[in-house]
Amino acid sequence: MKFIESDNLPLAIGPYSPAVKVHGMIYTSAQVPVTLDGTMIERDIKIQTRQVLSNLRTLLEDADSGLEKVVKVSVYLENIEDFGVVNVLFAEAFGDHKPARTTISVKGLPKNALIMVDAIALANDYH
Repeated sequence: MKFIESDNLPLAIGPYSPAVKVHGMIYTSAQVPVTLDGTMIERDIKIQTRQVLSNLRTLLEDADSGLEKVVKVSVYLENIEDFGVVNVLFAEAFGDHKPARTTISVKGLPKNALIMVDAIALANDYH
């Protein structure tokens, strides 16, 4: 088991690893829409979704993987009515690659985020 850290993302806000690599798989912790310095992005679902996907892409690349290797994504939304907007932005980010996905509406997210996303992906060296 390898614990993955990233100098390209803010430090974790708790006692956990941003990602863990096990048997050729990468398991990410949930990403919230914050910038490298830890600043929360404004409360706009489009802007927050783009930031979360950017953070996820960065974390996966730092873990020797990428969005094209994602097997499963979990999406947590404060407002399920944002589902359509999120779908469009996910289609842009993932292109023809369509990982399995779960979307859940929740009452509240860390740092008052509108969206939070975690993923399971194959590592580049997985055969």
